[in-house]
Amino acid sequence: MSMQHIQKSSQSLDSGRVGVQFMYNLRVADLPSSERPRERLLSAGANRLATAELIAILLGTGQGPGKLSAVGLGQHILKTLGEHEQDPLTALKDVNPHELMQVPGVGAAKACTILAAVELGKRVFMARGGDRPIVDDPAIAAGLLSNDLMWQPQEKFAVLLLDIKHRHLGTQVITIGTATETLAHPRDIFRAVIRQGATRVIIAHNHPSGNLEPSPADLALTRQLLQGAALLDIPLLDHLILGNGDHVSLRQTTLLWNEHPQGD
Repeated sequence: MSMQHIQKSSQSLDSGRVGVQFMYNLRVADLPSSERPRERLLSAGANRLATAELIAILLGTGQGPGKLSAVGLGQHILKTLGEHEQDPLTALKDVNPHELMQVPGVGAAKACTILAAVELGKRVFMARGGDRPIVDDPAIAAGLLSNDLMWQPQEKFAVLLLDIKHRHLGTQVITIGTATETLAHPRDIFRAVIRQGATRVIIAHNHPSGNLEPSPADLALTRQLLQGAALLDIPLLDHLILGNGDHVSLRQTTLLWNEHPQGD
């Protein structure tokens, strides 16, 4: 199909808005080779592609005949993630499979491909050896965790993964709870730590209310994790509570680490 034919077909539609929709419906295979996302990536570089085009390459296909193309579906995913005045890329960073699979045309395979690409991007970013910060103060840890935990309307539980020299390897949200509580199990926490090859860990969660006082459940979980960390020889360096622009270190404000010493 020639570009001239595409333009004429688009012009025959009722409005510019419908014309744009037509272009989104057009199969990638029907575009001139110079306009196809893969070919453009190879000739111009990945940094020259729109975000929807990058997602289209991951998707491979769209919704099917007569519906959104891969590029159109990529744009639709971004629009869906950008609802409620949220930046789509920020939402994409934290999206889960269930949310992606709510978009018509995105099944388990496509959702997994997108999430794998997002996670790979995070790991490549964090693997910049010389740029890895050394986490030797609760304030540094809180700063690295704030994007995931601070100002969140729901409680989230996360781990800060470190190497033997306390260099930052990555951050992973383990569970997301309600506005008042989150659920975290030691096995889920240590599974994430071991899977990422970390040898030191800091755990953290947020209190959406802004009250940073640890609850009895917070203290009980910390005791469990300190005991498990000692058995696994993966020192638990701290447990932080974040909220309302501030943080508190349970290591600095409780005697738990005296009760369960860690080989820092």
